[in-house]
Amino acid sequence: MNIESKLAENGIKIKTTKYGNQKTKCPQCQPPHDSHDTPLSVSINDEGAVWLCHHCEWKGGTGTNSYTQKNYVKKPLYVRPSTPNEPNKTESMYSFFAKRGIHKETVDALDLYVEGSWLAFPYLNENNEVVNIKYRTRDKKFKQSPNAERTLFNYQNAKDTDSIIFVEGEMDVLSLYEVGFTNAVSLPDGAPKEAKFKKDDARFKALENCPLKATNIIIFTDNDQAGKSLHDELLHRFGKDVCWYVQIPNDCKDANDVLLKHGTEKLKQIIDQAVPYPVDGLYTANQYSGSVIDLYNGNYVKPVEVGYPSLDEIYKIMKGTFHCITGVPNHGKSYFLDQMLIKLAQSQQWSFALFSPEHSTSMHIRRMVQMYNEKPFDIGEENRMTKYELEQAMEWLHNHFYFIETQDTVPNIDYILEIAKASVLKYGINGIVIDPYNEVSAVRQGNQREDEHIRDFISKCKRFARVHDIVVWVVAHPTKLQKNNDGGYSAPSSYDISGASHWSNQSDCILTIHRDFDENTTQVLTRKIREQDLYGKIGSATFKFDTRSRVFKEYRITTDFEIPQEWGNT
Repeated sequence: MNIESKLAENGIKIKTTKYGNQKTKCPQCQPPHDSHDTPLSVSINDEGAVWLCHHCEWKGGTGTNSYTQKNYVKKPLYVRPSTPNEPNKTESMYSFFAKRGIHKETVDALDLYVEGSWLAFPYLNENNEVVNIKYRTRDKKFKQSPNAERTLFNYQNAKDTDSIIFVEGEMDVLSLYEVGFTNAVSLPDGAPKEAKFKKDDARFKALENCPLKATNIIIFTDNDQAGKSLHDELLHRFGKDVCWYVQIPNDCKDANDVLLKHGTEKLKQIIDQAVPYPVDGLYTANQYSGSVIDLYNGNYVKPVEVGYPSLDEIYKIMKGTFHCITGVPNHGKSYFLDQMLIKLAQSQQWSFALFSPEHSTSMHIRRMVQMYNEKPFDIGEENRMTKYELEQAMEWLHNHFYFIETQDTVPNIDYILEIAKASVLKYGINGIVIDPYNEVSAVRQGNQREDEHIRDFISKCKRFARVHDIVVWVVAHPTKLQKNNDGGYSAPSSYDISGASHWSNQSDCILTIHRDFDENTTQVLTRKIREQDLYGKIGSATFKFDTRSRVFKEYRITTDFEIPQEWGNT
């Protein structure tokens, strides 16, 4: 029986039986999952086929000869909670909410009821069906329906609004509903102790399950550390360009506290006076007072180290910055960048979206698998990785790297950033890579010059990095260089990058990757660090490529060398 027939036995339809990867529909979750999506990845080789659904995580395999089918357990479906035909609504319940400033009309509008000693808060999906019930006692004990689908509380009233208010709990939703803001929602699992920006954080699953039409997001979380962490997580996922924040009175913790201590008019006022994040436009100094005081107190995001002591002396990674990597062709720019990303994923649990069309994605993954295992991939190599090690590496890469592909067209930067924005929202990525710049569409509008096109390209990337609090790396080739007397090339400077001096002027960091073929070493030179001593300084670190482990290893470091005059003050 051929591969196509074996896959068909499992309900999988494929477009071609050629070796490689392809995407198709998943028979396990479609429907009810979006019928336009193709979440099932199918990989075919000479041993058979394996598959993985990126929506419901259904995995499997079917093969010939020595290939053994893998037995995976299908991810369980959500369980719908049972709801009473006649919900129990008691005077004691209404009295409890009245003491919190919430009237009977609001309680009834959101269909709250009593179940034993528990207050019940129904959570609905986009079809207005109850898919989860959150329970609490009067003394603040909580529970939820087991194995329930995660949605937003009050989603049914907020899903189609242009503006939406995120608060931290059901009581805050009720408080805002009480004063006329029926567009408030809350997540079912509360606020995290600290913001980790992890794509698989179950706390934010409700955002995936609840499509929103809102273009204006007001964040009104609690005035404590957990509330600030939730605030940062939401800001990271939606972006500063659509987010506003409220200024809570110092004596209040949350929306219900404001209602009880200051009344309905004050609660309305702080919503009406919500402040936009300073993405664009003109602002007063007082609007930055909070962030300036945080800087003064040392409460700001610190740069992270890659994990190589010699490199960490001169180069650190600060979120919200734009980095350019250059170097002579075939000197290892892409390879070294991949190794840095793997180190960051291992030490910081970061994840990344990669646009790297110069090589097939399969070959790119092959290279990264070698780096992760520090073992060769190919048949015949000494100390070749085992199939188990390959599978473990693939599972790890699956959790940290996402690959942007465009099959038929050369994409422009707007298209790439749109996909990147979706990956920030859905997976919480921390950085994107565009490798190389010349694989992005160079079509210019009207009479725009090449240098103006590059200027706008960098500006869009920098703004995206700041708004979404991530790092953007772009690999850009140098212009044609003159050979030295020995037939080699000198390491390119920041002004040697092809196209325009904007690369040097606008980048926050510029690295040159330069290989010395005589010594078999690779130098990493920092050509520009905008904020020196904060996330680096001018210098170089030297590495040697270990052919046995397939990774760069530190060799020696040189810092504070004499800076050539043409580099300027940076």
